[in-house]
Amino acid sequence: MHSCSMTIEANPCELTAAALAKALARREISAREALEAHLARITAHDAELSAFITVDADGAHRQAYACDAARAPMGPLHGLPIAVKDLTNTRVLRTTYGSLLFQHNVPEHDELVVARLRQAGAVIIGKTNTPEFGFGAVCTNRLCGPTRNPFNLELTSGGSSGGSAVAVATGMVPLAHGTDFGGSVRTPASFCDVVSIRPTPGRIPAPARALGWDMLATHGLLARTVDDLELGLSACAGPDIRDPLSIGTEPRRGSAAGAAGRPQLAVTADFGVAPVAKEIRSRFAAACDALLQIADVEEVSPDCGGAIEAFRTLRAAHVADSYGALLRDRRAELTPTVIWNIEAGAQLTAQDYLTADRRRTAVYRGFRDLMARKDFLVVPAASVFPWNNNAGDVTRIDDSGLDTPIDYLAVTFIVSLVGFPVLTLPTPRQPDQKPFGIQIIAAPGQESKLFAFGRRIEEQLGFCHRRPPI
Repeated sequence: MHSCSMTIEANPCELTAAALAKALARREISAREALEAHLARITAHDAELSAFITVDADGAHRQAYACDAARAPMGPLHGLPIAVKDLTNTRVLRTTYGSLLFQHNVPEHDELVVARLRQAGAVIIGKTNTPEFGFGAVCTNRLCGPTRNPFNLELTSGGSSGGSAVAVATGMVPLAHGTDFGGSVRTPASFCDVVSIRPTPGRIPAPARALGWDMLATHGLLARTVDDLELGLSACAGPDIRDPLSIGTEPRRGSAAGAAGRPQLAVTADFGVAPVAKEIRSRFAAACDALLQIADVEEVSPDCGGAIEAFRTLRAAHVADSYGALLRDRRAELTPTVIWNIEAGAQLTAQDYLTADRRRTAVYRGFRDLMARKDFLVVPAASVFPWNNNAGDVTRIDDSGLDTPIDYLAVTFIVSLVGFPVLTLPTPRQPDQKPFGIQIIAAPGQESKLFAFGRRIEEQLGFCHRRPPI
């Protein structure tokens, strides 16, 4: 039996989100005390790590005072300090999207996910770092960064939710918001030894999204335990008529589904098509061997032929549509990575898009067929280990060159392509080994089943967060 539980300590920064939320609700600690502890942690470490673009101490103090003045807990996240990725609008709190073009941008309204976090009683402590518009393998931009990996400051924290991953890993916040297009909560989670959830598209509605039926990108969450993710998702989930992908509220927390018996696992190191480093394959095989203690494991994958090309096309079309005007009007102010991303979609035709969508549909149906026979599909959460912050994009894996700067994400973006919910957990490792996580994928709408299984392997097999040396 392995234990990932954290002992109750004097410093609130050492508590999980669930434990701290419980203490706050019982008035065993005040929201102001919790906030001050986390602000002190940020002051002590963020100059070195660059997890935050903006820290809003004054605004957070006002929120904490309101929590302490309330006669009853304001919601499930009452007084809990959290961070929001700086791609997501926050009312009267600077939102830069990681870009010099928006360094003074102060939105008038919260995005829905932020509004729901506030309604649940969360205290928003600041905005976490991201590459410009979320495009980049290294979490850096002209405003801030690089966001350094807390296990080795020379290494990347991953893009594009690297700031949120580092903030959580180092105890600057117990829970952080992220976004995920091609792996942007999962890659940083793997690199920084934390847990993440990319839920079913529509589980966390996004009514401000310009393309209402676009399910490639979702909001997500990062934390140090599965319980923390489930707590956070319970506050953010729920239908919204303005989002055509919106789906109902999750079943109640603590569901026992998937917590007993021997689950049937499909496992694949690469979906048959993704480039994955040999060292990653070895670590993944060790993780699968550990899973054999509690589950039946079969090496099998859906047919993902053409999935990489389909994602490239669909992503490029969406990026060109969203940012094409910036390329025309302010090209000199954009980073080369952003320029490449926009230009990749500029020459696509309607037929290109429809061909990609047809292939996407076939891959989705293959996933559904497999998940009708298996409880979960398990895959590496990254194709490589964290690399040096100065190295930029991943252009090679082992001895093979990659065709595009996003191909190293194929092991994660194939899941984005089909829109299945995915939980990322750290794997057991030796002290001299780099962090590495696995993706656990379930059928759409089965987040509670994911959480139950994730909790089980977290507790029984040691698939859990470890503190960095910072």
